[in-house]
Amino acid sequence: MRIEALLDTRRPRLLLTLLCLALWTPGFFTLPPGDRDESRFVQASRQMIETGDYVRIMNGTEPRNRKPIGIHWLQVPFAAAAQAAGLATENPVWPYRLPSALGAWLAVLACFGFGQHIVGRRAAMLAAAMLAASVLVVTEAHIAKTDAALLGATTVAMGILARAYLDPRRLPPTLAATFWLAIGAGVLLKGPITPMVAGLTALTLVVADRRAIWLRGLRAAWGIPLMLLVVLPWFAAIGLATNGQFFTDAVGGDLGRKLTSGDDAHWGPPGLHLVLLPLLLFPSAAALPGAAVLAWRERRTPATRFLLAWIIPAWLVFEAAPTKLPHYTLPLYPALCLLLAHAVLSGMGTRSAQAGAALMATGAAMAAAGAALLAAAGMAAPLLLHLSPWLGALPVIAAALLGTTAIRAWAPRGAVAAVVLAPLAYAAVIGWELPRLSPLWLSPRVVAALPPARPVGAPVGAVGFSEPSLMVLAGTDTRWLLAADGAAALRAGTVAALVVADRDLPAVLALLGNESYDRVDVPGYNYSRGRPVVLTVLSPHR
Repeated sequence: MRIEALLDTRRPRLLLTLLCLALWTPGFFTLPPGDRDESRFVQASRQMIETGDYVRIMNGTEPRNRKPIGIHWLQVPFAAAAQAAGLATENPVWPYRLPSALGAWLAVLACFGFGQHIVGRRAAMLAAAMLAASVLVVTEAHIAKTDAALLGATTVAMGILARAYLDPRRLPPTLAATFWLAIGAGVLLKGPITPMVAGLTALTLVVADRRAIWLRGLRAAWGIPLMLLVVLPWFAAIGLATNGQFFTDAVGGDLGRKLTSGDDAHWGPPGLHLVLLPLLLFPSAAALPGAAVLAWRERRTPATRFLLAWIIPAWLVFEAAPTKLPHYTLPLYPALCLLLAHAVLSGMGTRSAQAGAALMATGAAMAAAGAALLAAAGMAAPLLLHLSPWLGALPVIAAALLGTTAIRAWAPRGAVAAVVLAPLAYAAVIGWELPRLSPLWLSPRVVAALPPARPVGAPVGAVGFSEPSLMVLAGTDTRWLLAADGAAALRAGTVAALVVADRDLPAVLALLGNESYDRVDVPGYNYSRGRPVVLTVLSPHR
């Protein structure tokens, strides 16, 4: 049986689900909490369980007025159920990751389900598999934050919008209601992103076609009130609970900085998302040149027109914004994958052998670059952290094996083979290597060095190290202190232990004078700050 026959399976959703499990399970349960976004989201959700306050978003004593409540409401039930069942005792973070994995899974199934009406069944099947196997989706499915869940909500909304555009007379009220519910879910997850993508797509099509009658199928007269019914209760509640401060911080602060400057040092030049695309879409990047050519050639066909309207206007917005992170363009990936799959199964629409060879060579170079970057990262990480270089051997071998297949992903056999082999590469990198890069995982090692029996009511204090993963693992009562306050707290016994970064250690030891404490040094690499660090755990004699 030829490998392309997988596209004709009678149980496509089951096969896609099994593929997602193979791709996303490695590392899902073993990777410690990441800094900083994942741990901040996890901590806020955990505090909701601890306090019973499901309106305000808090990290310790600090309000986190940056994103809406949606992801926390999704994380809390899974985390509470895991706690009640006594699960996740060794790694307490994985239950909080489940909404991300489920959101990505929903996006994959929606890409196939709605994609059938856009590019046909076989191409939709290949597109959904490409989406599931892409570097960016695999990464986000492992992280307990908003973006994979947002991908699920946006893909559902855009799939229904495509149905409305391509066949407005056959859009039932249930799908119209689902569209507005998905928009509302997107707002609760990440504010304006889902409405922006859908709105720019609709506006672009209306302007290009000079026709808006198809929008009637969405039944906005009652759909918009339905969406507001989803989002307004929490926005009203958070406004009252914070006296409006949430909106000041989230809109004027977080969103405003992203639109006017490089928020949190995440500035990037226009075009950066395009440069990163071959790596983030790997192992399907070889189809990019052919898909671009075919999409331009078929730009007047309704299906391609819709996909281009989904991608181009929002992509330009993301490129124009000064703040750039790789996951910002994730809501556009389903449309990209549908174009890629259509191009692969259409032979890329080349009109000459010479043009086809050029497209294949360019695509192969893109895929080879993606594989080379993955292999280089797998080899460089152990060397940078002064670990055995053999730790990177398996990821390098897996990346090389996948790369030799991915360079032919412009053809059906190569595209399907690359997706099928992708789980091996991710298992080598995420399942094998990353958990073993112990210098990166400072907080778990610090917690392991804490006194086994802490006095009741005595939290952990930290001086010069304030990564949120430490609060996730050591407890919500973890205290961030200055050197003088930390030394005083340790001397008075109001903290069970004091974690001190190397830059602050001389000052703390000088303040402690001749007093003697148990000391454990934890060397590692603070990847959030990009530098080696030695953390010292000071505690009273046991």
